[in-house]
Amino acid sequence: MSTPLTTSAVDGPQRVAQSYRYGRGSRLVDHAGVPRMHLATSGGMDTNRTQVANPYFYSGFPTNPMTVAAALLAVARVARTRYYVPPGMLAAILRAADPIITSTPEGLRFESFSACCGVHARLDIPSTSLDTDFVASGVTNIDVNPPLRQALAGLRNGEPLHLAIGEADVRVRTLDAELTEEKVELPRRWLKGLCEVQASGAGMKLRHELGPEEARRFIGSLPRTSSTRTVMWATRAARSLRLASRPGPGSVSLAGPERLLALEPLLRFSTGLRAYGPDIDAGSLPAASCWVLDMPGARLSVTLSPEKSRGFSGEGGTLNPLSSAAAPPDALLLDAALAFDSTIDVQELGRRTGLQAPAVADALAVLATSGQVGFDVAAGTYFHRPLPFDTGSMLGLHPRLAGAQRLVSLDAVRPLAASPSEPQAGPDGRSFTVHSGGNGYVVRQRDGGADSCSCPWFATHRDGRGPCKHILAARIVHPRPGPSAVGAAPSPNARDGQEP
Repeated sequence: MSTPLTTSAVDGPQRVAQSYRYGRGSRLVDHAGVPRMHLATSGGMDTNRTQVANPYFYSGFPTNPMTVAAALLAVARVARTRYYVPPGMLAAILRAADPIITSTPEGLRFESFSACCGVHARLDIPSTSLDTDFVASGVTNIDVNPPLRQALAGLRNGEPLHLAIGEADVRVRTLDAELTEEKVELPRRWLKGLCEVQASGAGMKLRHELGPEEARRFIGSLPRTSSTRTVMWATRAARSLRLASRPGPGSVSLAGPERLLALEPLLRFSTGLRAYGPDIDAGSLPAASCWVLDMPGARLSVTLSPEKSRGFSGEGGTLNPLSSAAAPPDALLLDAALAFDSTIDVQELGRRTGLQAPAVADALAVLATSGQVGFDVAAGTYFHRPLPFDTGSMLGLHPRLAGAQRLVSLDAVRPLAASPSEPQAGPDGRSFTVHSGGNGYVVRQRDGGADSCSCPWFATHRDGRGPCKHILAARIVHPRPGPSAVGAAPSPNARDGQEP
């Protein structure tokens, strides 16, 4: 049998092969009248940053068992849903990945990505909502199989629920162990999606807050289906939110609005709904958004990509910091300094490593390429998720960055010759010609603004999906200071760009 939770290239850089090896399938059993949910774990990292075949992380009772059961079902449902199927791809759909759990003294975090990579779901259960017998820090995949989902759906109100993440006895079982192994071909976009969703979340602010009745009214009003290109805008109305066809100040982008119906089964537990998004005005393009459903003892965050047909993997929000030559070695330094810290303090990391804040931000972006860094929009903080993936190999999953590095190796970036129409060009200027594919594209670097390029990619996407390879190549050859994709976290209570 293969090594648990290993990765290797399959079909070149297109996919990553991952093996899940469980001691036995997850199950819900009755023990003296108390339902006990045993979630099987597949190899992951323990407190000592050591790979463990079937780690044992948690044992205890959630104080709100019905909420936890229903929310876990929602996370598993997202992992097995493809919200967008490209034409002609029906026969090529890959098996979904199993949800990820991170266990820390501060609580439990369950995460999943949809098969199309356009929806990210995260369930946070704080330690204050857990009656804990045993807890250890670590991260792993968990098995949420059909029989377990069916059993959880039948959990009765008022029943206590014992939750175990892994089992102590499995770690010492040998010949009588019942092993279950599943091999999954993960699209590279799944791994890149984990990176990009934190980059987009770091730029969001709180826009709308709804009470439980308002939340039910709004979610209930959403269409059940929409066309591929449908993008609506959630705008504040007198008593709730309404969907508008055009953006406006304070509105939140809602592409493929039926994707937000993932929250519907949990509305009976809701104590409120919060909507987060970037700054929007009348001329804004579709953007990612995050919707946080608050419940007693838990919260579920659902992050939606800018368009239904557009997974997070193609956004390119972390390409700028990844192009920095210093970022990869700085990432190794940060990785050692983080140990198994559950939350990430950018300023404290800078103090411990001697790196300036921009260097810390770029290094975090490198760690994010292997899923090791996430961003909690509701809390306004980064968190550590040390998945056992090799950061160096994940960097090769970014074709635009690889293309930029290839252009640099070919000496394709040259300063643009000065002329009356381009007085800032030349050796000391900020404009460059990048020769690519038999064409010469003009890249202009602007202080305080986004760089531009004359290539077709930039003409189509502008700066909405990260830089093109020509802009990246110019930045590699001629680095310049600028805001990073992973920077200082905004206040979790910031609204419309202003502190309340």
